[in-house]
Amino acid sequence: MTVNDAATTSFRGPRAYAAFIGIGLLAGLLSGLFGVGGGTVIVPLLVLLLHFDQRLAAGTSLAAIVPTASVGVVSYAVSGSVAWIPALILAAGAVVGAQIGTRLLPRISQTALRWGFVGFLVVVIVTLFLVIPSRDAAFDLTWGTAAALVGVGVGTGILAGLIGVGGGVIVVPVLMLAFGTSDLVAKGTSLLMMIPTALSGTIGNLRNRNVDLLAALLIGVAACTTTALGAWIATLIDPTAGNLLFAAYLVVIAVQMALKAIRGRQKA
Repeated sequence: MTVNDAATTSFRGPRAYAAFIGIGLLAGLLSGLFGVGGGTVIVPLLVLLLHFDQRLAAGTSLAAIVPTASVGVVSYAVSGSVAWIPALILAAGAVVGAQIGTRLLPRISQTALRWGFVGFLVVVIVTLFLVIPSRDAAFDLTWGTAAALVGVGVGTGILAGLIGVGGGVIVVPVLMLAFGTSDLVAKGTSLLMMIPTALSGTIGNLRNRNVDLLAALLIGVAACTTTALGAWIATLIDPTAGNLLFAAYLVVIAVQMALKAIRGRQKA
């Protein structure tokens, strides 16, 4: 029995199962509402509530994102809010970027990276108050935008490999602010991009035994029940309110990352 095999036996029982379901319900709602995978909710809650190891929490979260994002894509696709080809271009770039990120990991200061990401989020939060996306905006795919999407995908993958943050937190605001995409299309496209990326990462995590499959199943199934609700709510609220809610969500992420940077500097 490996260390992770022994560890997962302590994450069982009524309290743990109730926590998995509760985490999944919240993650699914936020995933549908904001077009994110939910990892920024799942990972910290698994660590705080159930004392998961950081790597096991990240691997479990990634596995749970696969069904969650799939339901989200279907929900957004019903209203025509998914740019299919751009999503696949982003995913291809992200897969390559993740490999680069993991190779750069030992050579780059995690504290500096986290503060840099916090700075990026601050810029995005401010911009969300200045730029309101149009619901009628169409995504025009040209050779230029395709090349830019590859760059965004690679950058997202690198950050995912370096600090475990990526997906919708980066892609949704970039699609809205840099590409002029509507908020709904940005969210639906982001969720589709995550599926192959999460599948690829989950396969690697399974080989390294960094996934609690039962926890991922319970979280993923629970998340699927609220993802469609979140996507439906996103269509009801106007873009200005959507921007404000997304900005509030990004503030939470920025605070989490800043705290990690502070702790990392104290340990160093």
